[in-house]
Amino acid sequence: MRVTVCELPQEPLALAAAWDGLCRHVSRHGSDLVLLPEFAMVDAVWGADRFDAARWAAALAQGDSLHEQLPKLGAERVVGTSPTSDQGRRFNQGYLWSKRGGLAMLRRKYFLPAEPGGWETAWFDRGDPGFPAYQSRGLRFGLNICTELWALESYAAYAARGVQVILSPRATAAATTAKWFAAGVVAAVRSGAFSLSSNRVDATGAFGGAGWIIGPDGTVLARTGPEAPWVTVDLDLASQAAGRNGYPRYVFGSGRD
Repeated sequence: MRVTVCELPQEPLALAAAWDGLCRHVSRHGSDLVLLPEFAMVDAVWGADRFDAARWAAALAQGDSLHEQLPKLGAERVVGTSPTSDQGRRFNQGYLWSKRGGLAMLRRKYFLPAEPGGWETAWFDRGDPGFPAYQSRGLRFGLNICTELWALESYAAYAARGVQVILSPRATAAATTAKWFAAGVVAAVRSGAFSLSSNRVDATGAFGGAGWIIGPDGTVLARTGPEAPWVTVDLDLASQAAGRNGYPRYVFGSGRD
C-alpha cells in the first residue's frame, strides 16, 4: 500500500501553494492513502482560551470547504479531522474520504488538553472514548488524534485486532517534536502496526511539521521537513501481518488474533 504523509501551513497563501504541491505529489505517486494534519485547512481555534461562536461557525464552513477539496488530491483514500457540531455539542472529528464511498465520519477526539496554545476543552466536547479498528478495502486502521498518541492503552487492543496502520493527525509545536516522535515509535512497536502522522507547520514554531512513517519494528521509514513537506512510502502489509506476533507483543499475549 502506498501512503503519503505531509506537513501543511495555515497562512492562506502558503497553504494554497502547499495544497497544489501536495496534489501534484499524490497524483505523481498514485497514493492509496493520504493522511492530512489535524484540522488541515481549518482555523486552529484552540489557540484562544474562550469560545467564540462566530469563529466556530467560520471553522465549520472551512471544514465543509476542505471536504469538497479532497477529491482533488487524487488519492484512493484520505484521512484527517475537521470540526463538527451535533445537537449543540462541538467535536474534533476524524473522517475518511474514499473514491468509492465518499465522505464517512470516524471517531471524535476524546482526550482534550487545556493549556496555553491548546485550550481544546473550551472549544470541543469530549467525543468517543473507544478506539475501534476501521476497515477500508483491505486496510485495517486505528485513529489516534494528536494528544491521543499518548493513549498507550489503545495499542494493545490494536495489536489484538490486527490493526495494520495507526493514523495520527497532529497540530503540535516545534519545541515538542522529539517527544511526539517518541510516542509514534512506541505506537508502532507496541501495536505491531505502521505509525503514520501528519502535522501542521508555521514559521513561528507553534506548529512544527515533522510528519512521519514508522515501521512496526520502530524503524523510521520517512519524515517530512522543510525540504520535503510530503513523503510517500510503499508499505508491505503482508510482512507486517506475518510479524505481528513478534516482540514485545507476544509477551503480553496481545499480538494474537
